[in-house]
Amino acid sequence: MLLRKYMSLVGIGSAQIDLILEKETYEPGETVKGWFLIKGGTIEQKLKRIECDLVRVDPILELEEVIHTATILTSSIIETNEENRILFTYSLPENIRTSTDTLMYRFKTRLFFTQGVASVDQDVIQIIAPNQGENVSNA
Repeated sequence: MLLRKYMSLVGIGSAQIDLILEKETYEPGETVKGWFLIKGGTIEQKLKRIECDLVRVDPILELEEVIHTATILTSSIIETNEENRILFTYSLPENIRTSTDTLMYRFKTRLFFTQGVASVDQDVIQIIAPNQGENVSNA
């Protein structure tokens, strides 16, 4: 038991977080919906907080810019192999630029514990121009 505790402190067998989104493509101003899935590890752990950043990435210049951070404070305990869901909603800014080959977006989620290494998850989303998917014909 002691070995499992020390392993979870360095991130082996610790609780994990996964942001599950309803879809991957969004328009400016649209609400992103989903949930955080928290899976317990090999030992019981006390949760401290969840942070989720919307990050703009330029892969060519290797630049990252945090657009917004949401924080959920908690003092709950995640039991061994337990699964919890926490709803997630985020309204994208109306003036957010569309995704391109040189401009990408992702949600970077971190689950912090009172002891141990944080669990990290990253989810790429695509921002498209409004009505990009509609087929307009001039008849």
